[in-house]
Amino acid sequence: MTNAKEPRESGLREQKRKQTHARITEAGLRLFRAQGYEATTLDAIAAEAGISRRTFFHYFKSKDDILLSLQSGPGEALAAALAARHEGLTPFAAVRGAMLALVAQYPPDELIALDRLMRSSEAIQARKQASYARDEALVLEALRTHWPEKSDTHLRMVAMLAIGVSRVALDGWNKDGGRRPLADFLAEGFDAIEAVGGQQSG
Repeated sequence: MTNAKEPRESGLREQKRKQTHARITEAGLRLFRAQGYEATTLDAIAAEAGISRRTFFHYFKSKDDILLSLQSGPGEALAAALAARHEGLTPFAAVRGAMLALVAQYPPDELIALDRLMRSSEAIQARKQASYARDEALVLEALRTHWPEKSDTHLRMVAMLAIGVSRVALDGWNKDGGRRPLADFLAEGFDAIEAVGGQQSG
């Protein structure tokens, strides 16, 4: 017979793990903002979170991973959003709508602070650049699921453009200091692509 306590104990362990993960993340962000990313040590983060150095490594491989974990999953998020808004739309229109809906969910102040922290480390920037290929592949798989009638070339271009627009929009938004909404920069990026397409077909 299955022990009734096992599912409950497993659930409690998972809840405790999530709480510790969140505590480490919050501690890292506090220190990054207070004393700068490069000056913040892994040991300082562990002490701030009230854990040992050894426990830290059960959750993150390095302090870089704290920031990267906060921006992980854009490919997954966009793929999931496409599932909810693909009916009756072209792949390009669906991607545009999904991306604009996603950015509206995040507080602007938190986004700009996180983006600036990410840009403060060359190592993190390099790892972030490497993640774009994975995000593009995830979006492509979602597009193939919802538009199987479209050619693979068509869908690959849409996936590439989606991730490209997000990168250009983030750059413009950061240079603007977050004065205008990130959604404005995304919309301008998609408008520019449509304008170029119109010129080529005109």
